[in-house]
Amino acid sequence: MLPMKLKSFNYIIGFLIIFFSAPLLSEENIDIWKSKKQVVDDSSKSKDKNVQRKNTNLQTSQTLESLDKIQIQEGSAIQLEEQKVYGIYEPANYDFDLNMWSTTQAEDFRSSLKRLNKIKLSKSSNKILEVILLSYSYPPKGMSEEEFVNLKINWLIQNSRVNLIENFLKQNEQFKSKSKAVQYLVDKNIETGNIKEGCDKIRFIDAKINDAYLEKFRIYCLIFNNKKPEAQLLLDILREQKQSSKFYDDKINFLLGVTDKSTNKVNEKNLLNFYLSSITITDFKYEPTNKTKPEIWKYLNAANLIKLEDSSDKEKLKELEIAANNDQLDKNKIFEIYKQIPFNLNTLLNAKNNYQSLNESDARALIYQKYLLSEGNESKIQYLFLLEELFKKADLINIYSKFLSNSIEDIGIENLPENYQEAALTRIISDEDLQIGKVKYNDKILHQSKILKYYLEGENKKKVQKDIDKIFKKINKNKKYFISAKDLALTDTLITDGFSIPSNFNYNKLSERFNVPNNLLQLIDNDQKAFLVLKIVEIIGEDEPYQLDPETIYFVTNLLNKMKLVTIRNKVLNSALPKRI
Repeated sequence: MLPMKLKSFNYIIGFLIIFFSAPLLSEENIDIWKSKKQVVDDSSKSKDKNVQRKNTNLQTSQTLESLDKIQIQEGSAIQLEEQKVYGIYEPANYDFDLNMWSTTQAEDFRSSLKRLNKIKLSKSSNKILEVILLSYSYPPKGMSEEEFVNLKINWLIQNSRVNLIENFLKQNEQFKSKSKAVQYLVDKNIETGNIKEGCDKIRFIDAKINDAYLEKFRIYCLIFNNKKPEAQLLLDILREQKQSSKFYDDKINFLLGVTDKSTNKVNEKNLLNFYLSSITITDFKYEPTNKTKPEIWKYLNAANLIKLEDSSDKEKLKELEIAANNDQLDKNKIFEIYKQIPFNLNTLLNAKNNYQSLNESDARALIYQKYLLSEGNESKIQYLFLLEELFKKADLINIYSKFLSNSIEDIGIENLPENYQEAALTRIISDEDLQIGKVKYNDKILHQSKILKYYLEGENKKKVQKDIDKIFKKINKNKKYFISAKDLALTDTLITDGFSIPSNFNYNKLSERFNVPNNLLQLIDNDQKAFLVLKIVEIIGEDEPYQLDPETIYFVTNLLNKMKLVTIRNKVLNSALPKRI
């Protein structure tokens, strides 16, 4: 009962109203998540055991009213503290809730994320990280909403997740990092020369965003779309606010037709300024260097403004090769330049003998041209492998890897001499789905058996239970059969999902061979669901789940089972256990 003084009849009435509505106001966190299924909070703390979910549209930022600070005093109203959550994904779809980070310390979250940012994560690791970062949720303990959403946006930008950034902007109305996200989308479109698409992103700018860069781009877009009067009006406002610049005024006045000429000065301060320079200078030419910003390199490439006018300029060619190796320049541009370098007929005919006497760039160009002129597949693969050596020697292999893979696929492994096939196969870069192949079931091995059809194909549960009984019986009869960590991973999962395991299969005894790290078990005790998954992402790291050792596969799936994180567990399981051909 709330302590208060009943000084009058009005106070008594107020007290009775509050008393009878107390069950609704006592909940510390109110989940308004829209879900197709009821989500039960796993926390054992009494303050969390009656979390309510309301059907609320999550197309915009979710607003929750915290009732932690209810004060009833004479002459005052109930004080409500507004809280917002930001994201893309519904947490219930991945077995989480809005409190998925609430029991995790902010510093622990920051440190783990910082470590992950230094790792080139696998496709699976990235997807899991994406889910836990971008699910709607409260921030970790000790972290502000502003910092939390900024970390999300920074991760999206660092990983070039353009589509996800746009989805984030569509589903969340206002947040402090919004201008950063919009500018990133704008610049990505300028980089690719897609100004029309970039101008379309201006729709994310509203009156609450006061960003000079975006406003400058908005003005240019009005000119681009032949709306010069509107552009002039916004330019005047920008000047009044002292947010314009002499350089920008010069370029925009020229584009508006206010002046008939513009300065030839090239401004590299930002991508917009550089773009305006390129479209307002007659016969625009620019020589990028190793100090040129990556976004400017990309724009120059997209706009076809990078040319090697003099093929004898080896220093310039070397700069372009380095840029391509660093993903600043389209790698195909290097091969186009190689074709332009002249060699006499004798040099080409005797390329294998002559390339060593040339400088590195010319040597690569010569062998590349010789490869193009080769007719037999054996000759082609020999020159491809030789060219690979030359790129490796110069530490420029990033230019060549994809080209080599595509060239081998064009020839066809089956069309190569047998003694080259294995080496050629290792050079092919394929998508993960192509690498892992089709599932081959083997009922002689538990973790490869048709029991997996339940997880891979959605097999009927009753049918799977019959398969479990048959396969476990078969394995039990085989006295030489060794129960592996992968077998136990599947068994643990079956038990978690409510299947019956034969009583003579002593899972508890068998599992004692494998130790689950205590620090990770502690996260379960502390109900740190999301942070546990973040640690699992660290464990998986650069590997796909099927590349992990069996013991790691076991304790990862065991931890996910303990926390009832079924969706993520299935993703790990379906990669780690099946045999694929």
